[in-house]
Amino acid sequence: MRLVTLVLLALLALVHYELWWSKGGVRNVQVLRAQLQTQQQANAQAREVNERMANEVADLRDGLEMVEERARTELGMVKPDEILVQIPPARH
Repeated sequence: MRLVTLVLLALLALVHYELWWSKGGVRNVQVLRAQLQTQQQANAQAREVNERMANEVADLRDGLEMVEERARTELGMVKPDEILVQIPPARH
């Protein structure tokens, strides 16, 4: 009876060791969860930065066309190899 008790206690100690200190144990899982949360926060911040940069690139692409159009129509600006021809409105 005493031998069975010692064997069961040894098995219980082994199971607890595996549960608390092994690679898949509770402590390791807690550390990995904390790392995961930190990485998710970093990813969210990186996503925000990427989105802002993508919006800025889109604005620059679209904005240049709008600026060029306004410069041509309102200020009469031309590109270096262009010739500007203006036709005055008809007078009545």
